[in-house]
Amino acid sequence: MGTGSIFQTTRRIVMGAGALARAAEEVRGMGGKRVLVVTDPGLAGTGMVDRLEEQFRKARIACERFADVEADPSYETAVRAGESLRAFRADAIVGIGGGSAQDVAKVASILATNPGEVSSLFGIDLVPKPGLKLMLIPTTAGTGSEVTPIAILSDHHEKLKKGIVSPHLFPSVALLDPELTLGLPPHITAATGMDALIHAVEAYTSRNATPVTDMLALQAIRLVHGNIRTAYANGADIKARSDMMEGSMLAGMAFANAGVTAVHAFAYPIGAEYHIPHGVANSIMLVPVMEFNMLGNLPKFAYLAGVLGENVVGLSQREAALKAVEALRVLTQDLRVPARLSGFGVRDENIPDLAKGVMKVTRLLANNPRQLQAQDAEAIYRRVL
Repeated sequence: MGTGSIFQTTRRIVMGAGALARAAEEVRGMGGKRVLVVTDPGLAGTGMVDRLEEQFRKARIACERFADVEADPSYETAVRAGESLRAFRADAIVGIGGGSAQDVAKVASILATNPGEVSSLFGIDLVPKPGLKLMLIPTTAGTGSEVTPIAILSDHHEKLKKGIVSPHLFPSVALLDPELTLGLPPHITAATGMDALIHAVEAYTSRNATPVTDMLALQAIRLVHGNIRTAYANGADIKARSDMMEGSMLAGMAFANAGVTAVHAFAYPIGAEYHIPHGVANSIMLVPVMEFNMLGNLPKFAYLAGVLGENVVGLSQREAALKAVEALRVLTQDLRVPARLSGFGVRDENIPDLAKGVMKVTRLLANNPRQLQAQDAEAIYRRVL
Protein backbone atom coordinates (compact mmCIF):
# COMPACT_ATOMS: atom_id res chain seq x y z
CA MET A 1 0.00 0.00 0.00
CA GLY A 2 2.99 2.31 -0.41
CA THR A 3 3.79 4.70 2.37
CA GLY A 4 0.79 4.43 4.64
CA SER A 5 -2.54 2.82 5.36
CA ILE A 6 -6.11 4.06 5.64
CA PHE A 7 -8.66 2.81 8.16
CA GLN A 8 -12.39 3.46 7.76
CA THR A 9 -15.58 2.01 9.17
CA THR A 10 -19.26 2.73 9.85
CA ARG A 11 -19.40 5.89 11.94
CA ARG A 12 -22.36 5.05 14.21
CA ILE A 13 -22.82 1.58 15.72
CA VAL A 14 -25.69 0.87 18.14
CA MET A 15 -25.21 -2.44 19.88
CA GLY A 16 -26.68 -4.70 22.55
CA ALA A 17 -29.56 -7.03 23.41
CA GLY A 18 -32.84 -5.17 22.76
CA ALA A 19 -31.21 -2.56 20.49
CA LEU A 20 -33.93 -3.11 17.85
CA ALA A 21 -36.23 -0.95 20.01
CA ARG A 22 -34.11 2.06 19.00
CA ALA A 23 -34.62 1.60 15.26
CA ALA A 24 -37.23 4.35 14.77
CA GLU A 25 -35.21 6.80 16.85
CA GLU A 26 -32.12 6.08 14.74
CA VAL A 27 -34.04 6.54 11.46
CA ARG A 28 -35.35 9.86 12.79
CA GLY A 29 -31.76 10.81 13.63
CA MET A 30 -30.79 10.15 9.99
CA GLY A 31 -33.62 12.47 8.91
CA GLY A 32 -35.73 9.62 7.51
CA LYS A 33 -39.51 10.15 7.08
CA ARG A 34 -40.25 7.62 4.31
CA VAL A 35 -38.38 4.33 4.63
CA LEU A 36 -37.98 1.34 2.33
CA VAL A 37 -37.36 -1.83 4.39
CA VAL A 38 -35.26 -4.34 2.40
CA THR A 39 -35.37 -7.98 3.56
CA ASP A 40 -35.80 -11.57 2.41
CA PRO A 41 -38.96 -13.75 2.33
CA GLY A 42 -37.73 -16.07 5.10
CA LEU A 43 -37.17 -13.25 7.58
CA ALA A 44 -40.39 -11.52 6.51
CA GLY A 45 -42.23 -14.70 7.61
CA THR A 46 -40.86 -14.59 11.18
CA GLY A 47 -42.70 -11.48 12.38
CA MET A 48 -39.41 -9.66 13.04
CA VAL A 49 -39.94 -7.26 10.12
CA ASP A 50 -43.56 -6.65 11.22
CA ARG A 51 -42.25 -5.56 14.65
CA LEU A 52 -39.82 -3.17 13.02
CA GLU A 53 -42.45 -1.63 10.72
CA GLU A 54 -44.92 -1.31 13.60
CA GLN A 55 -42.27 0.70 15.46
CA PHE A 56 -41.86 3.00 12.44
CA ARG A 57 -45.61 3.55 12.13
CA LYS A 58 -45.89 4.48 15.81
CA ALA A 59 -43.14 7.02 15.23
CA ARG A 60 -45.06 8.34 12.18
CA ILE A 61 -42.41 7.14 9.74
CA ALA A 62 -44.03 5.89 6.52
CA CYS A 63 -42.64 2.55 5.35
CA GLU A 64 -42.84 0.18 2.42
CA ARG A 65 -41.36 -3.33 2.22
CA PHE A 66 -39.18 -4.95 -0.44
CA ALA A 67 -38.92 -8.62 0.58
CA ASP A 68 -37.67 -10.25 -2.64
CA VAL A 69 -34.00 -10.72 -1.74
CA GLU A 70 -32.74 -14.23 -2.57
CA ALA A 71 -29.55 -15.94 -1.38
CA ASP A 72 -26.57 -14.79 -3.49
CA PRO A 73 -28.71 -11.92 -4.84
CA SER A 74 -28.47 -10.99 -8.50
CA TYR A 75 -27.91 -7.44 -9.62
CA GLU A 76 -31.39 -7.51 -11.18
CA THR A 77 -32.78 -7.83 -7.62
CA ALA A 78 -30.82 -4.77 -6.50
CA VAL A 79 -32.14 -2.84 -9.52
CA ARG A 80 -35.73 -3.83 -8.60
CA ALA A 81 -35.15 -2.67 -5.02
CA GLY A 82 -33.92 0.65 -6.43
CA GLU A 83 -37.11 0.92 -8.50
CA SER A 84 -39.28 0.26 -5.40
CA LEU A 85 -37.35 3.00 -3.64
CA ARG A 86 -38.12 5.56 -6.34
CA ALA A 87 -41.77 4.48 -6.64
CA PHE A 88 -42.25 4.96 -2.87
CA ARG A 89 -40.22 8.20 -2.90
CA ALA A 90 -38.27 6.91 0.10
CA ASP A 91 -35.70 9.19 1.74
CA ALA A 92 -34.01 6.40 3.72
CA ILE A 93 -33.44 2.64 3.57
CA VAL A 94 -33.30 -0.01 6.27
CA GLY A 95 -31.74 -3.35 5.35
CA ILE A 96 -32.58 -6.15 7.80
CA GLY A 97 -31.32 -9.72 7.36
CA GLY A 98 -28.13 -11.55 6.50
CA GLY A 99 -25.48 -10.33 4.10
CA SER A 100 -27.74 -10.69 1.06
CA ALA A 101 -30.44 -8.29 2.31
CA GLN A 102 -27.82 -5.85 3.56
CA ASP A 103 -25.94 -5.86 0.25
CA VAL A 104 -29.12 -5.28 -1.77
CA ALA A 105 -30.04 -2.38 0.55
CA LYS A 106 -26.56 -0.90 0.06
CA VAL A 107 -26.75 -1.10 -3.72
CA ALA A 108 -30.33 0.26 -3.82
CA SER A 109 -29.17 3.25 -1.77
CA ILE A 110 -26.48 4.21 -4.31
CA LEU A 111 -28.72 3.47 -7.33
CA ALA A 112 -31.11 6.11 -5.96
CA THR A 113 -28.52 8.84 -6.40
CA ASN A 114 -26.27 7.52 -9.19
CA PRO A 115 -28.22 7.18 -12.46
CA GLY A 116 -27.06 4.68 -15.07
CA GLU A 117 -26.40 0.97 -15.20
CA VAL A 118 -25.47 -0.93 -12.05
CA SER A 119 -22.74 -2.66 -14.10
CA SER A 120 -20.83 0.64 -14.28
CA LEU A 121 -20.39 0.55 -10.48
CA PHE A 122 -18.69 -2.89 -10.23
CA GLY A 123 -15.08 -2.44 -9.15
CA ILE A 124 -13.25 -0.21 -6.71
CA ASP A 125 -14.22 3.44 -6.10
CA LEU A 126 -16.50 3.74 -9.13
CA VAL A 127 -19.54 5.16 -7.26
CA PRO A 128 -19.61 8.93 -7.92
CA LYS A 129 -22.07 10.16 -5.29
CA PRO A 130 -23.19 9.16 -1.74
CA GLY A 131 -26.41 7.13 -1.63
CA LEU A 132 -29.59 7.60 0.39
CA LYS A 133 -29.35 7.44 4.19
CA LEU A 134 -29.03 3.78 5.16
CA MET A 135 -29.36 1.75 8.35
CA LEU A 136 -28.30 -1.92 8.41
CA ILE A 137 -29.60 -4.48 10.94
CA PRO A 138 -27.81 -7.87 10.74
CA THR A 139 -29.76 -10.97 11.80
CA THR A 140 -26.79 -13.38 11.50
CA ALA A 141 -23.33 -13.20 13.07
CA GLY A 142 -21.72 -13.70 9.70
CA THR A 143 -20.86 -11.28 6.92
CA GLY A 144 -20.05 -8.14 8.91
CA SER A 145 -21.64 -6.29 5.97
CA GLU A 146 -22.89 -3.59 8.36
CA VAL A 147 -19.32 -2.28 8.73
CA THR A 148 -17.89 -2.87 5.23
CA PRO A 149 -17.83 -0.68 2.09
CA ILE A 150 -18.48 -3.75 -0.07
CA ALA A 151 -21.55 -5.28 -1.73
CA ILE A 152 -21.36 -8.57 -3.62
CA LEU A 153 -23.93 -9.41 -6.30
CA SER A 154 -24.24 -12.43 -8.59
CA ASP A 155 -24.05 -12.09 -12.34
CA HIS A 156 -25.97 -15.20 -13.39
CA HIS A 157 -25.10 -14.71 -17.09
CA GLU A 158 -21.35 -14.85 -16.47
CA LYS A 159 -21.72 -17.19 -13.46
CA LEU A 160 -19.59 -14.83 -11.42
CA LYS A 161 -19.91 -12.87 -8.22
CA LYS A 162 -18.98 -9.22 -8.63
CA GLY A 163 -18.17 -6.63 -6.01
CA ILE A 164 -18.89 -2.93 -5.65
CA VAL A 165 -16.34 -1.37 -3.30
CA SER A 166 -16.87 2.25 -2.27
CA PRO A 167 -16.88 4.27 0.98
CA HIS A 168 -20.40 5.37 -0.12
CA LEU A 169 -21.59 1.84 0.81
CA PHE A 170 -20.95 2.33 4.54
CA PRO A 171 -24.35 2.77 6.23
CA SER A 172 -25.10 5.84 8.36
CA VAL A 173 -26.01 3.50 11.24
CA ALA A 174 -25.36 -0.16 12.05
CA LEU A 175 -27.78 -1.56 14.61
CA LEU A 176 -26.70 -4.86 16.20
CA ASP A 177 -29.14 -6.74 18.40
CA PRO A 178 -28.00 -10.30 19.26
CA GLU A 179 -31.59 -11.22 20.23
CA LEU A 180 -32.33 -11.25 16.48
CA THR A 181 -29.97 -14.25 16.08
CA LEU A 182 -31.57 -16.41 18.81
CA GLY A 183 -33.85 -18.21 16.33
CA LEU A 184 -31.13 -19.17 13.85
CA PRO A 185 -31.02 -22.93 13.20
CA PRO A 186 -27.70 -24.67 14.02
CA HIS A 187 -26.59 -25.19 10.40
CA ILE A 188 -27.01 -21.48 9.62
CA THR A 189 -25.31 -20.50 12.88
CA ALA A 190 -22.39 -22.73 11.83
CA ALA A 191 -22.10 -21.53 8.21
CA THR A 192 -22.47 -17.82 9.01
CA GLY A 193 -20.20 -18.08 12.06
CA MET A 194 -17.51 -19.81 10.01
CA ASP A 195 -17.79 -16.97 7.46
CA ALA A 196 -17.10 -14.45 10.26
CA LEU A 197 -14.16 -16.48 11.57
CA ILE A 198 -12.69 -16.78 8.08
CA HIS A 199 -13.00 -13.01 7.56
CA ALA A 200 -10.91 -12.51 10.69
CA VAL A 201 -8.31 -15.19 9.87
CA GLU A 202 -7.90 -13.90 6.31
CA ALA A 203 -7.65 -10.25 7.43
CA TYR A 204 -4.98 -11.25 9.98
CA THR A 205 -2.92 -13.13 7.37
CA SER A 206 -3.50 -10.62 4.52
CA ARG A 207 -0.52 -8.85 2.98
CA ASN A 208 -2.37 -5.57 3.65
CA ALA A 209 -2.81 -6.19 7.40
CA THR A 210 -1.90 -3.31 9.72
CA PRO A 211 -1.50 -3.13 13.53
CA VAL A 212 -5.09 -1.81 13.76
CA THR A 213 -6.60 -4.56 11.61
CA ASP A 214 -4.53 -7.19 13.46
CA MET A 215 -5.95 -6.01 16.79
CA LEU A 216 -9.53 -6.22 15.46
CA ALA A 217 -8.97 -9.55 13.68
CA LEU A 218 -7.40 -11.25 16.72
CA GLN A 219 -10.20 -10.12 19.03
CA ALA A 220 -12.75 -11.30 16.43
CA ILE A 221 -11.03 -14.72 16.29
CA ARG A 222 -11.11 -14.99 20.10
CA LEU A 223 -14.80 -14.07 20.26
CA VAL A 224 -16.04 -16.18 17.34
CA HIS A 225 -13.84 -19.24 17.91
CA GLY A 226 -14.53 -19.08 21.65
CA ASN A 227 -18.33 -19.01 21.23
CA ILE A 228 -19.29 -20.64 17.93
CA ARG A 229 -19.57 -24.18 19.35
CA THR A 230 -21.85 -22.94 22.16
CA ALA A 231 -24.02 -20.88 19.79
CA TYR A 232 -24.30 -23.90 17.47
CA ALA A 233 -25.11 -26.41 20.23
CA ASN A 234 -27.27 -24.13 22.38
CA GLY A 235 -28.75 -21.38 20.25
CA ALA A 236 -30.61 -19.76 23.16
CA ASP A 237 -27.36 -18.78 24.93
CA ILE A 238 -27.56 -14.96 24.68
CA LYS A 239 -23.97 -14.40 25.86
CA ALA A 240 -22.61 -16.68 23.12
CA ARG A 241 -24.89 -14.96 20.59
CA SER A 242 -23.75 -11.50 21.76
CA ASP A 243 -20.07 -12.41 21.54
CA MET A 244 -20.61 -13.95 18.09
CA MET A 245 -22.28 -10.77 16.81
CA GLU A 246 -19.54 -8.57 18.24
CA GLY A 247 -16.89 -10.88 16.75
CA SER A 248 -18.58 -10.83 13.35
CA MET A 249 -18.62 -7.00 13.41
CA LEU A 250 -14.94 -6.73 14.43
CA ALA A 251 -14.02 -9.23 11.69
CA GLY A 252 -15.94 -7.03 9.23
CA MET A 253 -13.97 -3.96 10.35
CA ALA A 254 -10.71 -5.90 9.95
CA PHE A 255 -11.33 -7.32 6.48
CA ALA A 256 -12.96 -4.12 5.17
CA ASN A 257 -9.53 -2.54 5.61
CA ALA A 258 -7.01 -5.41 5.26
CA GLY A 259 -8.94 -7.41 2.66
CA VAL A 260 -9.67 -11.14 2.54
CA THR A 261 -7.43 -13.61 0.72
CA ALA A 262 -7.63 -16.75 -1.42
CA VAL A 263 -10.25 -18.63 0.65
CA HIS A 264 -12.86 -16.18 -0.65
CA ALA A 265 -11.34 -16.28 -4.15
CA PHE A 266 -11.94 -20.06 -4.18
CA ALA A 267 -15.43 -19.71 -2.68
CA TYR A 268 -16.74 -17.31 -5.35
CA PRO A 269 -16.65 -19.63 -8.44
CA ILE A 270 -18.15 -22.62 -6.60
CA GLY A 271 -20.78 -20.37 -4.99
CA ALA A 272 -21.79 -18.80 -8.31
CA GLU A 273 -21.78 -22.04 -10.34
CA TYR A 274 -23.11 -24.59 -7.81
CA HIS A 275 -25.10 -22.30 -5.49
CA ILE A 276 -23.15 -23.47 -2.44
CA PRO A 277 -24.05 -21.07 0.42
CA HIS A 278 -21.25 -18.54 0.92
CA GLY A 279 -20.32 -19.59 4.47
CA VAL A 280 -20.26 -23.26 3.47
CA ALA A 281 -18.16 -22.57 0.36
CA ASN A 282 -15.65 -20.66 2.51
CA SER A 283 -15.56 -23.43 5.14
CA ILE A 284 -14.87 -26.14 2.53
CA MET A 285 -11.94 -24.13 1.11
CA LEU A 286 -10.51 -22.91 4.42
CA VAL A 287 -8.23 -25.80 5.41
CA PRO A 288 -6.55 -26.54 2.05
CA VAL A 289 -6.00 -22.83 1.34
CA MET A 290 -4.57 -22.19 4.83
CA GLU A 291 -2.22 -25.16 4.48
CA PHE A 292 -1.01 -23.71 1.16
CA ASN A 293 -0.76 -20.15 2.51
CA MET A 294 1.07 -20.78 5.78
CA LEU A 295 4.54 -20.84 4.17
CA GLY A 296 3.92 -17.23 3.11
CA ASN A 297 3.86 -16.02 6.72
CA LEU A 298 4.85 -18.75 9.20
CA PRO A 299 5.16 -16.40 12.23
CA LYS A 300 1.53 -15.24 11.89
CA PHE A 301 0.12 -18.72 11.28
CA ALA A 302 2.12 -20.00 14.26
CA TYR A 303 0.76 -17.22 16.49
CA LEU A 304 -2.75 -18.03 15.29
CA ALA A 305 -2.47 -21.53 16.79
CA GLY A 306 -2.17 -20.09 20.30
CA VAL A 307 -5.14 -17.76 19.71
CA LEU A 308 -7.15 -20.82 18.63
CA GLY A 309 -6.34 -22.45 21.98
CA GLU A 310 -3.64 -24.87 20.80
CA ASN A 311 -0.66 -25.71 23.02
CA VAL A 312 2.39 -24.66 21.02
CA VAL A 313 5.08 -24.85 23.73
CA GLY A 314 8.31 -26.24 22.31
CA LEU A 315 7.01 -26.40 18.73
CA SER A 316 8.74 -24.94 15.68
CA GLN A 317 6.91 -22.20 13.78
CA ARG A 318 5.99 -24.66 11.05
CA GLU A 319 4.64 -27.22 13.55
CA ALA A 320 2.64 -24.49 15.31
CA ALA A 321 1.25 -23.23 11.98
CA LEU A 322 0.07 -26.75 11.16
CA LYS A 323 -1.64 -26.87 14.57
CA ALA A 324 -3.63 -23.75 13.60
CA VAL A 325 -4.77 -25.44 10.38
CA GLU A 326 -5.70 -28.60 12.31
CA ALA A 327 -7.71 -26.58 14.89
CA LEU A 328 -9.78 -25.11 12.05
CA ARG A 329 -10.28 -28.57 10.52
CA VAL A 330 -11.60 -29.96 13.84
CA LEU A 331 -13.90 -26.96 14.20
CA THR A 332 -15.56 -27.55 10.82
CA GLN A 333 -16.05 -31.22 11.82
CA ASP A 334 -17.61 -30.27 15.18
CA LEU A 335 -20.02 -27.90 13.41
CA ARG A 336 -20.85 -30.54 10.77
CA VAL A 337 -20.22 -28.13 7.94
CA PRO A 338 -20.01 -29.99 4.59
CA ALA A 339 -16.36 -30.71 3.72
CA ARG A 340 -16.50 -32.03 0.14
CA LEU A 341 -17.33 -30.36 -3.18
CA SER A 342 -18.58 -33.63 -4.73
CA GLY A 343 -21.64 -33.42 -2.46
CA PHE A 344 -22.71 -30.34 -4.45
CA GLY A 345 -22.26 -31.92 -7.87
CA VAL A 346 -18.70 -30.75 -8.61
CA ARG A 347 -16.77 -33.30 -10.73
CA ASP A 348 -13.07 -33.59 -11.51
CA GLU A 349 -13.56 -32.36 -15.08
CA ASN A 350 -15.08 -29.10 -13.75
CA ILE A 351 -11.96 -28.19 -11.78
CA PRO A 352 -9.85 -26.52 -14.53
CA ASP A 353 -12.67 -24.06 -15.27
CA LEU A 354 -13.23 -23.36 -11.58
CA ALA A 355 -9.48 -22.75 -11.15
CA LYS A 356 -9.62 -20.22 -14.01
CA GLY A 357 -12.42 -18.50 -12.09
CA VAL A 358 -10.20 -18.27 -9.00
CA MET A 359 -7.38 -16.67 -11.00
CA LYS A 360 -9.78 -13.92 -12.16
CA VAL A 361 -10.38 -12.76 -8.58
CA THR A 362 -7.25 -10.59 -8.69
CA ARG A 363 -8.61 -8.10 -6.11
CA LEU A 364 -8.34 -10.80 -3.41
CA LEU A 365 -5.33 -12.72 -4.71
CA ALA A 366 -3.32 -9.49 -4.38
CA ASN A 367 -3.81 -9.77 -0.57
CA ASN A 368 -2.81 -13.45 -0.38
CA PRO A 369 0.32 -14.22 1.67
CA ARG A 370 1.52 -16.75 -0.93
CA GLN A 371 1.52 -16.37 -4.71
CA LEU A 372 -0.93 -18.70 -6.41
CA GLN A 373 -0.69 -20.24 -9.89
CA ALA A 374 -3.50 -21.93 -11.85
CA GLN A 375 -2.05 -25.40 -11.18
CA ASP A 376 -2.00 -24.62 -7.42
CA ALA A 377 -5.67 -23.66 -7.65
CA GLU A 378 -6.53 -26.96 -9.36
CA ALA A 379 -4.61 -28.96 -6.74
CA ILE A 380 -6.34 -27.13 -3.88
CA TYR A 381 -9.81 -27.80 -5.32
CA ARG A 382 -8.91 -31.48 -5.81
CA ARG A 383 -7.96 -31.80 -2.12
CA VAL A 384 -11.60 -31.20 -1.15
CA LEU A 385 -13.34 -32.91 -4.06
